[in-house]
Amino acid sequence: MSQTHLLIADTPEALEPVLAAAAAAAQPFAALAPAARAAGLCLIAERLEQNADRLIPLAQQETGLAEARLTGELKRTAVQLRLFAEVVLDGGYLDARLDQADPRYALGVRPDLRRSLRPVGPVVNFSASNFPFAFSVAGGDSAAILAAGCPLIVKGHSGHGELSLATADVVATAARDAGFPTGAFAHITGQETGVAALRDPRVQAGSFTGSIAAGRLLADIAASRPQPIPFFGELGSVNPVVVTPAALAERGEEIVEGCVASVGGSAGQLCTKPGFVFIPAGHGLDEPIAAAATQIAPHRLLNPRIARGYEERLQRVLSASDVRTIVRGDSEPSVDGNALVTPTIAAIALADFTSADPQLHEEVFGPFSLVVEYGDLSEVPVTIEAAFQGNLTGTLHLGEAEYAGTAPGEQLERLRELTALLARTVGRVLFNGWPTGVAVTPAQQHGGPWPATTNDSSTSVGTAAIGRFLRPVAYQNAPEHLLPAELQTANPRGVRRSIDPAGSSLTWGRGHAS
Repeated sequence: MSQTHLLIADTPEALEPVLAAAAAAAQPFAALAPAARAAGLCLIAERLEQNADRLIPLAQQETGLAEARLTGELKRTAVQLRLFAEVVLDGGYLDARLDQADPRYALGVRPDLRRSLRPVGPVVNFSASNFPFAFSVAGGDSAAILAAGCPLIVKGHSGHGELSLATADVVATAARDAGFPTGAFAHITGQETGVAALRDPRVQAGSFTGSIAAGRLLADIAASRPQPIPFFGELGSVNPVVVTPAALAERGEEIVEGCVASVGGSAGQLCTKPGFVFIPAGHGLDEPIAAAATQIAPHRLLNPRIARGYEERLQRVLSASDVRTIVRGDSEPSVDGNALVTPTIAAIALADFTSADPQLHEEVFGPFSLVVEYGDLSEVPVTIEAAFQGNLTGTLHLGEAEYAGTAPGEQLERLRELTALLARTVGRVLFNGWPTGVAVTPAQQHGGPWPATTNDSSTSVGTAAIGRFLRPVAYQNAPEHLLPAELQTANPRGVRRSIDPAGSSLTWGRGHAS
């Protein structure tokens, strides 16, 4: 693997060439024609697919994730790059707004004002351990940063170091061949190196997927700089699921199968794993749950640190008073300190859950879920609100009449209240499904209130993810030839725009006057 074209740094002392190149590339990369930037994203996607036979075995070796999972994840990564290329070409993400000069404006003479979004500059992205393709060197955050026109400095994850470097080589080669300026992409390693990059005044934003502790540390660094910068971290989520009595009666065993598959997939090492499932007491599903869990094959955890954390948290939960173990999964240690695991599912009464040590309400990262057994659905919303902070997802499993809106009015009102509660506390509300498997689509929202993310108005999946790395600039009475293309009157790119014509203020509100 030749890396002569790949800017790398593995110590803080080696960072200077990377940072200097990123700063020098910021303006040329921002000015690169949208078609060229889009073509570069597509070329990166193509080269990743062409190198799948080399990259996927590396990922298997370093993470223990299954070939099918990794194949799908690499495809997802390529699809997201191509989706963002379409967004770049469309130009709507620039949110172009034009206010025509108006001598009759309601508040006095209005100047010609034109506003759109511009790249923030160099961004450092900290890769995730549990998604070696989708949230790593060429994953969603990286794709959004490049699509925005910002130089990208990726801090590779130590859990898949060889894969990160190999992927970085593919990305750097494609970026060079696409005509991206030198410095538009670089790869760094090591915690101290990543922190040093985040502190550097040339870096204008940061992104991260990982633990709450590490994410809070990085967010605080970004906020405490002499020039504070935006930091977009995805940190933790327990993703509560609520099963109504009607849903339980109509498809209890189907819900069990879906839940166990969602909890056990990739050994539960997913940010959207359903950590808590609220289900009517007396459900009678212990045996089906245990049977379904024992069908899940053992799966290696990502690394020894995660294995230790999983076992410690699991023991703490299972030893808590009033917790009933439905099925205790296997945990077979390996010589390197890692472990092969199968799902563990436990249960607790809602009243006991409410009064339990708050640690019982926290995430267990791995193949575990706690069933919370409630007596009446009206008890669930207040419990969720009291026990959990923000989450990425919240899920409702409804009966047919509840879903169709033909259930009794009191029942539907209760569901509306529960839906509204979830909408206040999560980024994505699901119905009759499971939160694992995040669709890469324009309307996707993969974020939520703290600690799901550090910025609850942002998303790390979907086309809105690009907006994190842009900032607005307004131009007042600017000559046409000095305006960005999307703000020029002729609109040479044909970008979708919002235009407020002269004279509009004289009619505001008249259609609503009493």
